[in-house]
Amino acid sequence: MLIDRDHSTSSMSDLAREVDEASRATDLQHEDQDAGRLGIAINMAAEIMGVAILGTIVFLVFFNAFGRYALGFTFIWGDELVLSLLPWLGMIGMFLSIRRRQIIRIDFFVTSMPMRVRHVLEALGCLAAAASFLYLAVISFDYFQLFGGDRTVYLRIQKGWFMSAMVIGPALAAGAYLVLLHQDLRARRASSKSGDSS
Repeated sequence: MLIDRDHSTSSMSDLAREVDEASRATDLQHEDQDAGRLGIAINMAAEIMGVAILGTIVFLVFFNAFGRYALGFTFIWGDELVLSLLPWLGMIGMFLSIRRRQIIRIDFFVTSMPMRVRHVLEALGCLAAAASFLYLAVISFDYFQLFGGDRTVYLRIQKGWFMSAMVIGPALAAGAYLVLLHQDLRARRASSKSGDSS
């Protein structure tokens, strides 16, 4: 059996070009294009906070490393502040990924189900995730009440400023899942009404 190498090479390059174009279109697509004005404002506020926190962390790490190796001194409080800001950075990132439906999830089995079963499972998944995050917020609030008044070692800032991320973040995540559920139910209702009218 003879293999036409020119044909297989051209079809591979066509496939590679199509994959490249599709991934580029996905990368350049604005994440909030269907979010509405309020949704865009919420996401932008979270992005600004996340970028400010990340910028602070990068600056402190770089400044501390430069001071340590180039100048022979370090600000020990810089490490303390970096570690204290990490929970806020993680929670803001999680909130944004949920709102934009970019959170990692395994939906291989759900997509193989009939449409009605898939809708029920997706709704139950949103409710279970919201309940889990709400439970985490309640447990974290108890922890916050116990240790939130303690002060950091070097800066003497109350730890509650940083621990509150573990209360506010999961509460916002639970709310984001409930908003997604509401949007999905509203979209399904609208599509079923448009399907009934035609």
